Amino acid sequence: MNPMNKEEIKGLLPHREPMLLVDEVELREGKALGKCRIRGDEYFLQGHFPGNPVVPGVILCEMMAQSACVLLAEGASEGMTPFFTSLDKVKFREQVKPGDTLETECEILRQRGSFYFAKGVGRVKGKLCVSAEFSFALVKAE
Repeated sequence: MNPMNKEEIKGLLPHREPMLLVDEVELREGKALGKCRIRGDEYFLQGHFPGNPVVPGVILCEMMAQSACVLLAEGASEGMTPFFTSLDKVKFREQVKPGDTLETECEILRQRGSFYFAKGVGRVKGKLCVSAEFSFALVKAE
């Protein structure tokens, strides 16, 4: 399957710029493989840190979660908004900087009602940068 581009992702996720953080996502064997290119002009780098821009950890977690939510494209998320409900076992190993492409690999572990439990990793050039377990709830859009 070919990766979905940003416009196709917009058809599945309610996120929009500047908070739509994934550039492409490919669904393969029950996993979402995402790519997030860090250009250097992103809003979250403006003060983090002057002269030494580093992607904030919470943004790395959001990139993984957005990739994971694409897995719900089979209609489960129609008219729904995904909200984080937990982050667990989060580990940051390497910095992500302008010029890097964060490659995420996420999978849904289980579902209970409208709650989804997932895990993900993010790598740059094969080096592990972030890993986490997380959950989110699908809430009816108002």
